[in-house]
Amino acid sequence: MIGWRRTALDALGSETFDLVVIGGGINGAGIARDAALRGMRVAVLEQGDFASGTSSRSSKLIHGGLRYLEHGHLRLVLEAARERERLRRLAPHLVRPMRFVFPLYAGMSLRPWMLRVGLWTYDVLAGVRDVKRHRMLRAGAVAALEPSLRREGLRGAGEYWDCWTNDARLVLETMLSALQAGAVAVNYAQVVGFEKVGGWVAGVRVRDRVDGGAVSVRGRAVVNAAGPWGDQVNALDTPDQPARLRLTKGVHIVVPRARIGHEAAIALQAVRDRRVMFVIPWETHSLIGTTDTDHVGGPDAPPTVEPSDVAYLLETVNHYFPQARLGVDDVVSTFAGLRPLVAPPPGARTSPSDVSREEEIVTAASGLVMIAGGKLTTYRLIAARVVDRAIDVLRASGDARRFAASSTAEAPLPGGRVPPETLAADLAARDGHGLSPEALRHLTGRYGGRAVEVLALLARDRGLGAPLLDALPDARAEVVASVEAEYAMTLEDVLRRRTQVALFDPTQGSAVADAVAALMAPALGWSPGAAQAAVDAYAAARAAERRRWR
Repeated sequence: MIGWRRTALDALGSETFDLVVIGGGINGAGIARDAALRGMRVAVLEQGDFASGTSSRSSKLIHGGLRYLEHGHLRLVLEAARERERLRRLAPHLVRPMRFVFPLYAGMSLRPWMLRVGLWTYDVLAGVRDVKRHRMLRAGAVAALEPSLRREGLRGAGEYWDCWTNDARLVLETMLSALQAGAVAVNYAQVVGFEKVGGWVAGVRVRDRVDGGAVSVRGRAVVNAAGPWGDQVNALDTPDQPARLRLTKGVHIVVPRARIGHEAAIALQAVRDRRVMFVIPWETHSLIGTTDTDHVGGPDAPPTVEPSDVAYLLETVNHYFPQARLGVDDVVSTFAGLRPLVAPPPGARTSPSDVSREEEIVTAASGLVMIAGGKLTTYRLIAARVVDRAIDVLRASGDARRFAASSTAEAPLPGGRVPPETLAADLAARDGHGLSPEALRHLTGRYGGRAVEVLALLARDRGLGAPLLDALPDARAEVVASVEAEYAMTLEDVLRRRTQVALFDPTQGSAVADAVAALMAPALGWSPGAAQAAVDAYAAARAAERRRWR
C-alpha cells in the first residue's frame, strides 16, 4: 500500500474527528475545506475517485444561471452570480470569463424584449465588476461575430458573460486545500454503515475498496454529501425513509471545434423540445450539452450515453450551424452524469428541467446532516451553511467549543494566488525547464501556482516534459504528479480527471494507456502484470462505452 494511503487509514482508525464527511465531490470537498479552515478535525470518505460522479460531468460552467430567471429563482441566481465573481478571484486559473451569445430566431417564444429584461436583471443581480455587461445585437452584428450561425430567421442576439471552469480540478484543488488545513481524505473508501451511541450517529464503518480492508471512523458529527448516493447513505441511518432526491441524467458530447466554427459559447433552444443547451468552446474542441432526462435504476446503475442522446444534441447543432454537418463519426468523446436534485412534493408533475436546482440541508433525528441539490457554482456558500449546521449538531450533543467563522470567501485555492498569465511569463523568463511558452501557459492554466510542483519533476527527469500525445498539451510529468501529489489511483483518474486526455483523444486515452501505466506503476507499486491488467481493463471499458452510443 502506498505511504499516504496507509498513513490516512491509520489516522481514520485511531482518531476521533470533529466532522466526518461522506462524499468527495464538490460539496464534500467544499465542506471539508470550510470546516478544516475553521479549526475542525475533518475526515473525508469517497467511495470512488474525488469528483468521479456528478462533479466531473458538468457543463464546465460557473454561471449565475440565466435560464433560472424564467422560473423565478431570483435567490439562486443572485447567489450564483456573486459566487461566480468570488471564484474568479480565488481561483483565476480554474474560473475564467467566457463570452456567451444567445441568438433569437423568428418563431421563438422568447422575444427580444424578454431577453433584454432577463439580461439586465442578470447584470443587476451579479453586481458585475470585471466581467462585461450584456448588450443586445442586431442580426448583422451577430452574423459578423459568429458567421457560421444560421442566418435564416435570425432576428438578433443577446451577448453576455459567464465563466468556464475545469470542474474536476476545482474539486481536487478544494480538497487539496482541505488537506493543507489538516483534513484527512481517502478515495476508494466506501461507507457501509453507521456507528451509533444512544441513537446518535457517532461514526461510520468503512470498506477500503483498494485492498478490501475495513476501518471504523469515529466522528462527533457526520455529513452526508454523497450526491446521487445520498438516499442510499440515509438508508444506512434510517431504512425505508422516503427518497429526498430525484436523479436526472445529463449527457455531453465533444467534437472538433473547427467543424462548428464558433468563437463564443452559444446558447441554443433545442430543436426537439426548446430546452436551453450550450455549444461551448473548449480549447480546440467544442463541448455540446446537455440533455435532461429522468434516470431510473438508482445511482449504482451508471448513467450511459445512448444513441438517442447523441442524436438529440447533434440535431440542434446541425440546425443552427448548417455547415457543420456533424455525424456520429465526428464525436470525439461523450460523458453522462447524474444530477441529485431535491425531489418535488409527492404527486407533483414536474419535468426534469423544471426541478429546482436549489439546495436543501436536513438534519435527521440521529444528528446526520444531509445536503441535497445545489449547483457547482454555489458550492462554497453551500459548504459554509452545512458546516454551520454541523456545528449546531455538535452543540446539541454538548460540545461547547467555539469554532472560527467561515473564511473561504477570502482564501484563494492552492493554485490561485498568482494570475496564471503572470506566472507563465515569469517562468518563461526564467528558463521554464526548457518548455515552450505554450507548454508553460498550459501548465499554469491548469495548476496555477502549483505548476512549479509539476515543473520540479523535470529536474528529476527532463523526459517528463514531453507530451503524452503530440496533438495534446498534457505532459508526462502530469501523470507522475497525479499519483504522487493528487491521489490518483487508476488510469481513469489520470486520463479523465487529472488530465483531459480521455475527452480530447479519439481513443479516449487508450492509445497511451501503456505509457501512462508505466509512469504510474512505480508510485503505486504495480507489477508488470498489474499494469497490463489496468491497461486492458481501461481499454475494454472505453471500447464498450463507445459501442453503446454509436
